[in-house]
Amino acid sequence: MTALLAYTVFGLVTGGAYAVVASGLVLTYSTSKVFNVGHGAIGMVMAFLYWELAENRGLPQWLALLIVVGGCAPLFGLVVERFIMRRLAGAPVGITLVAGVGVLVGLIGVAQVVWPPAARPVRPFLDAFGVHIGQSFVSGHDLVTLACAVLVAGGLYVLLNRMRTGLAMRACVDAPELAALYGARPHRLSALSWAIGSALAALGGILLTPVVQLDYVTMTLLVITAYTAALVGKLRSLPLTFVGALGLGLVQSYAVAYLPSSPFWISFRAAIPALLLFVVLLVMPQSPLRIGGVRGSRGLSVPNGLTTLVAAVGFVGVVIAFALLTDGVVASQLALGLVFGIVLLSMVLLTGYGGVVSLGQFTFVGVGAVVVARLGTSPLTLLLAALVSAAVGALIALTVLRVSGLYLALATLGFAQLMDKLVLQSPVAFGVRGSLEVPRLVGSPAGQLVLAAVVFALVGAGVLAVRRGRLGRRMIAVKDSSAACATLGMNVRWVRVGVFALSAAIAGLAGGLFAQLRETVAASDFQLFNNLPLLLFAVIAGVTSVSGALLGGVLLMLLPVLQSGFPAFAGVAVVLLGVAAAGLARDPNGLVSWFYRAWSWRRA
Repeated sequence: MTALLAYTVFGLVTGGAYAVVASGLVLTYSTSKVFNVGHGAIGMVMAFLYWELAENRGLPQWLALLIVVGGCAPLFGLVVERFIMRRLAGAPVGITLVAGVGVLVGLIGVAQVVWPPAARPVRPFLDAFGVHIGQSFVSGHDLVTLACAVLVAGGLYVLLNRMRTGLAMRACVDAPELAALYGARPHRLSALSWAIGSALAALGGILLTPVVQLDYVTMTLLVITAYTAALVGKLRSLPLTFVGALGLGLVQSYAVAYLPSSPFWISFRAAIPALLLFVVLLVMPQSPLRIGGVRGSRGLSVPNGLTTLVAAVGFVGVVIAFALLTDGVVASQLALGLVFGIVLLSMVLLTGYGGVVSLGQFTFVGVGAVVVARLGTSPLTLLLAALVSAAVGALIALTVLRVSGLYLALATLGFAQLMDKLVLQSPVAFGVRGSLEVPRLVGSPAGQLVLAAVVFALVGAGVLAVRRGRLGRRMIAVKDSSAACATLGMNVRWVRVGVFALSAAIAGLAGGLFAQLRETVAASDFQLFNNLPLLLFAVIAGVTSVSGALLGGVLLMLLPVLQSGFPAFAGVAVVLLGVAAAGLARDPNGLVSWFYRAWSWRRA
């Protein structure tokens, strides 16, 4: 009973911190209809800033907390709302998600530039104070966390349901023009909600810092648990969000206490937030959301079959000539860029044509890599890697058939973390050492480059053939209006399953090529965070065209080269990446469309 009480107190404290973060998510969504994926990154950066003021600069803790939560975080929320989110007013869910991911990646880059990796311990609040409950000790920091959670939940409930300002915030979301006629100022109210939401993200990050310590990715992705709590409240109910956060904290605490300490169960504990997110998405009834896909798929013309064949042959010929003229290092890097381009081709099919935003596409790359690493390198195993990945993609699509839009994107995020913790990081995937050696299909770097070029050309031609064919027309129709397609008798669900399976097969094929190109692959190559830059490069280069996939793959290959060659500019590059993605979020045709428009203007 003593241990149960201790773990219950610990779970309630952790759940209280989750409740603070989740309340900020609910506030920004209920007052702007924008789900802020970068919410955790805001809390992470503000926690680093708090450490800078309280620990590094020597300010009193209460003063540092007041400066960060009461000043810096609200000001940052105002900037994000004014220069990014206000431009996305009325945009579909997919567009706002991409902008949020851009903010997330950009903030991680800022943290890496300002605070290089190092150990940064943070003192808890009121560390000299505490109370005993039975034989369990509740520290002063625990009491502060619980008090903040209760005050935040109660204050936001009063704001949104009892105060004129909160009611005006909600009214501006439903009918901004009508609210403006009655004297409301929609832009100011939206800015206020983002300022409060950023302050709550900062407060939650600071409260969690003594528990998880300061780490860029860990603190950012810790907000997945807050996603789960917010979805328990259907993104609008603060009491349900509060209860859900406390329940999640208790589940995690009891899992640490009573589950076995074997390697599988240790991985299972780490995957609990993603598992609960997945379960909540499938079990809880969906609240009404603005469902939308990615616009702009008709912005670039689709070439006919003859033009596609000529372009594919010409592309392979140019690559062969280039392979004969370059050294092995450059050829290997270019081959890696083409492999990344094949991964982005899977996103052209799924996101560009199908309008589905996936936050877990790189996981299918890991599945394909595991198949090739375990069975050996050959054309048959590459094909088998594609088939296994297609089966996994179809299984996921069948599981999440009833969800769409934002819920579907979050479901793919939960799936990616489940696969990362339970499969890819287990001995079943990459063995006890966590890595496997893979023989190359072609020995020379030039041969690897030509192989990657041939596969990219074939897959690109296949993607364009799908777009011109019956399935492509159905994908575009379902993206434009799934209700109209269902009314006309089209089986919308099986179209989605087919798109998911085909997209996963392309990603799995790229994973097999990636494994034999790298020769040694490990679970860290396919971790959850790798999915986010993949989505950003797809949007920046152009997620609706094969040429955009080629450009995005090359840019994705160049990022680590820039980070290793110019360490001082590594974080700056990530910041620019996030800013560019947020700026291009409304134009999924990306940089490629700019090149086409510039060329057309020059010809005219």
